[in-house]
Amino acid sequence: MAAPKSRRAYWNCLLVLPAAGLMFPGVYAKADPALFGFPFFYWYQILWVVLTSVITGIVYLATRRHA
Repeated sequence: MAAPKSRRAYWNCLLVLPAAGLMFPGVYAKADPALFGFPFFYWYQILWVVLTSVITGIVYLATRRHA
């Protein structure tokens, strides 16, 4: 049984977070604070790769159809 359409729409709004987090490079285009020798610019983007995978998994599990 599928989740109601309106409930699925709320979960899909989570998918906007990665886009919003990376939309304004002027906010994170800096060297400090460094993490393990990586400038902030790089580890911030790598962090979003991981977070995007987690968010996508959460949305998938919350909105998938049950057989």
